[in-house]
Amino acid sequence: MHADQVRDVFERQRCRTPLLARSTVAERRERLRRLRRIIVSRRNDIVEAIRADLGRPPFETEAAEIYHVLKEIDVAVRHLARWMRGRRARSPLLLLGTSSRLIVEPRGTVLIIAPWNYPFALVMNPLVAAIAAGNCAVIKPAEKAPATAALVASMISETFAADEVAVVTGGPDVAARLLDLPFNHVFFTGSTAVGKLVMAAAAKHLATVTLELGGKTPAVVDASADVDAAAERIAWGKYFNTGQTCLAPDFVLVHADVAPHFLEALSRTIARFYGREDADRRRTPDLGRVVDDEHFRRLVDLVKRSTATGASIAVGGDWDPATRYFAPTVLTAVRPEMPVMQEEIFGPVLPVMTFASLEDLAHLVRLNGTPLGSYVFARGRAAVKQLIQAIPSGGTVVNNTLLHYASSDLPFGGVGASGMGSYHGYHGFLAMSHVRPVVHQREPALARFFFPPYRGRLHALASRVIRWLE
Repeated sequence: MHADQVRDVFERQRCRTPLLARSTVAERRERLRRLRRIIVSRRNDIVEAIRADLGRPPFETEAAEIYHVLKEIDVAVRHLARWMRGRRARSPLLLLGTSSRLIVEPRGTVLIIAPWNYPFALVMNPLVAAIAAGNCAVIKPAEKAPATAALVASMISETFAADEVAVVTGGPDVAARLLDLPFNHVFFTGSTAVGKLVMAAAAKHLATVTLELGGKTPAVVDASADVDAAAERIAWGKYFNTGQTCLAPDFVLVHADVAPHFLEALSRTIARFYGREDADRRRTPDLGRVVDDEHFRRLVDLVKRSTATGASIAVGGDWDPATRYFAPTVLTAVRPEMPVMQEEIFGPVLPVMTFASLEDLAHLVRLNGTPLGSYVFARGRAAVKQLIQAIPSGGTVVNNTLLHYASSDLPFGGVGASGMGSYHGYHGFLAMSHVRPVVHQREPALARFFFPPYRGRLHALASRVIRWLE
């Protein structure tokens, strides 16, 4: 779209927002069901589009994108009446003579800027929340996943009028034009650096934001852990979608006492998952490809600069620029100052470091800020509790990886550099809503005791009441 077309769509949606704000439970459910029907009817197209963009195995797309979105829709349809229903709130004694309630209103117009790594689910999941809350939405899909972006545009145009939901495709210049418009809420998924720019742009219009960012998510393997299970689950979480997951274990901190066992188990697991030899891993249909040449070169550079400063390749280390194949790779002898520890990797490279004490662990983790997730592998309540307290993060899974994203009953989001706000299920509905308090004054009322002039027996009594209520 040209700049004037983008503004035209936005203005049409802004005119539409009062009508959508008054939409009933039945009307919103029907919009969600229409979305569900188009997803089910085009699910094979979704799988093929994502395979064209990322080379991803179909099973991973079915599990991580299609199933999850359908589940979000089902949860919203089932619970929407309760979510939309206003509720009473208690009134303090000082407000004797009033009643209070909370009503839920849509924010209005929502801008959804999606990333390339899960180019379908990270469009649709926030869209489900926006529709459930009664908003209009403009979607900006990722230009690095062009086949999926084109499919999303086609599906949305078949399902919704442009003054309700519209798709605007293009690169960063299009995103910048959209951010110049006074949307009421901006939902962004991507890097911390770009998230700062989005928040700055939203601040010009005092728009609220949900920022789903990333960071260096740690996986911690305690001496008490089931080491073989930890290696298996960390390998699954790391190499799912070729490591291009904001929640993937970015690095491992393993207790020195079990480090040799862990590395041997990790090597066995990778061989079982993807093949023992590099030739087998290149042929396997279970490993995707790096998204583009720029990202591929960045990963190669991280590995080369880190090995040049002392890191060792324990597993993998093979790649092919022509096909953007990058073997599942494990680095050992890693130090905090190495390039692979200075930024989120976002690829199939797993640095492994060791720790000897809880103090060492806390220091190593906090060097990288507060990540979107953390994974703790340990046995025993005391050990698990200590590790959770030592590792601040947006969310935590104990004895597995990635699983907290899959639940529509849990808020998903980061904190600090890893994001702001959360969504999924009811939490997404709230993110796209304004909860408005309404206080109804009845008679007789105590409010007149607080009107000026502030003297006389009535105000002396009011002063004593206030102090008594403290």
